Amino acid sequence: MKEVYIVATEEAEPLGPEAIGEAFETDEVTVELDEAPGSFRLRSAEAEIAVRFEALETPLGWTPELLNGSEAAHARLRRARGLYRLGYDTPPGSQPTVGVFEALWCARGLLEHREGVLVDASAFKVHEEEDIREITELDFDIRDHVTLHPVPAAPGDAPLWVHSHGMAKFGQRDVEIFQLSEEDLLPAESFLHELCTDLAFGEGPTARTPMETSNGEAFMLVSSEEARHGILRVSPDTFEGHEGEYWTVVSPEGRHTTSELLRPYRSRFEQEDPSRSEALASQAARLRPAFKARFHRRGLMEPLTFLVRAPFETHPDGDAVQENLWLEVLTWEETRITGKLVDGAAQTTEWRKGAAVEIDEDSVNAVAMGRDGRPLDDEEMQGVLLAERPS
Repeated sequence: MKEVYIVATEEAEPLGPEAIGEAFETDEVTVELDEAPGSFRLRSAEAEIAVRFEALETPLGWTPELLNGSEAAHARLRRARGLYRLGYDTPPGSQPTVGVFEALWCARGLLEHREGVLVDASAFKVHEEEDIREITELDFDIRDHVTLHPVPAAPGDAPLWVHSHGMAKFGQRDVEIFQLSEEDLLPAESFLHELCTDLAFGEGPTARTPMETSNGEAFMLVSSEEARHGILRVSPDTFEGHEGEYWTVVSPEGRHTTSELLRPYRSRFEQEDPSRSEALASQAARLRPAFKARFHRRGLMEPLTFLVRAPFETHPDGDAVQENLWLEVLTWEETRITGKLVDGAAQTTEWRKGAAVEIDEDSVNAVAMGRDGRPLDDEEMQGVLLAERPS
């Protein structure tokens, strides 16, 4: 069984048999108690979860430096007196994410009955209960499950080696890419997150087979056992502690040069031209009364989506920055808009895709519409807004 999750609680006494049954037994899930106190198994058609409880004589009192998480989460971990170790198996042929999410639902149930945090040992992450609630309820975001680690590996203008941790929970190799500059980091992270998402859902490319990204750029995956031998000026000592099996991203010709591969991803992190921002904000202000009115008179079965963009505060490097995010409008009461985020924040998981948010209509700096999943151009949107009634 894969045992990558640990629920660390502040109580040294485990949950009793009755509490375990009440927390987890349903029509779809069977609970089997083990002899050891607090230990049990959950069986369902989707997965089998094994939970082992371990009591600590004294609080941990420390947390590993590599663990990513809030200071509050680290403080809870330092106070931990009980550890629930979660292992899981998924039936053959099941999607790799199934076991992961069954284990996360189990962790969520434990955290609803015990104060504590969840440690993802494969990705070096520590999550609070609210994080687990969002991860299990909102759209899948690979950033909740993997950590990308940049390491200087060679001299020159492109010295960085970036690799992932956490893909083992999906039964996959971690991934890596070499010869990156500082300017390449964000584009490379965007590409690697896309690749890891495909792998997590069992849709990753086959080794040594040229594949295309979502932007049409070609690349190949080669085993690290093969690829690392062809890297110039990288000391073997660099890989100490990272001797496991990885997929290495290379060009279709097998080279470690990936500047063309990352080119389309760079645009995602470029600042919007001020003149375009001004034009979009002006258009939003001009169209807002008609946009709002048309939203309120939309037909119940009308295949229209109403989108607005507004600034949200994120903290990618600790400092507050403004990031424009799009949300689909769900309700518009007086001056308050409630919606669902279309995409999460680019560099953090503070605002997750699919999260419900509320904004003031005065903060809207762009508007858009779609029909049957297709975005409308400006002329089509103007036509819909001026229509007297839904067509």
